Amino acid sequence: MTAPPALSVHGATKRFGAVTALDGVDIEVRAGEVLALLGDNGAGKSTLIKCISGAHRLDQGSMAMDGRKVTIHSPADARALGIETVYQDLALFDNLSPSDNFYAGRELASPRWLPRSVRVIRRRQMTARTTEVLERLRVTLPSQDSVVGLLSGGQRQAVAVSRAAAFASRVVILDEPTAALGVRESRTVLDLILRLREEHKAVVVISHAMDHVMEVADRAIVLRRGRKVGELAASPETHQEIVSLIVGGAA
Repeated sequence: MTAPPALSVHGATKRFGAVTALDGVDIEVRAGEVLALLGDNGAGKSTLIKCISGAHRLDQGSMAMDGRKVTIHSPADARALGIETVYQDLALFDNLSPSDNFYAGRELASPRWLPRSVRVIRRRQMTARTTEVLERLRVTLPSQDSVVGLLSGGQRQAVAVSRAAAFASRVVILDEPTAALGVRESRTVLDLILRLREEHKAVVVISHAMDHVMEVADRAIVLRRGRKVGELAASPETHQEIVSLIVGGAA
């Protein structure tokens, strides 16, 4: 018997005043799969992932995880369900170390029976757990003591993706993970995406870099003007068809 998708969205509809950003969109992504979400600017990709991540609420539609219907009203709801999102701006604190960035807002502190404001932060344990995740994902940094603002673009992206992987039990969403990166730094991030798949995470990637999509994605879903216009296996054989769907040539 086939396991249900790690995440499924049915009939996703979102309006902003008179503008319909999403119009009845359906997507599914399974554990151990990389799904590419493609489309030109304004296609609805970012709106969709923001609804999944709890930044926006759907006006209509439903979401399920592992076949069970879920309701997501906030980013905290999404994180509690095992969904982590890395937006294009990364949301890193440049003046903090990788471990402090990992645990920002969810610091390990004790004793738990005390009010949070007077607990003692367990920095050594936070650093050890961060190191464990980075080593597991084979991410190399100059030092755990380096502030993130001094790292390269690829290393910063790797910290953000690794942080998502550390806390996502089911789904990792990546918004333009290789944008503005050089060839070597992009390679680091693409390898990291493949390792997330090996760890049986469901991965959703938004990207305009079609060569990167073809390398890491198993399937591609194309949105245009808020609607789903196609779904294909991601491969060199389907590359041109996917591009045609994006620009409207296959409409």
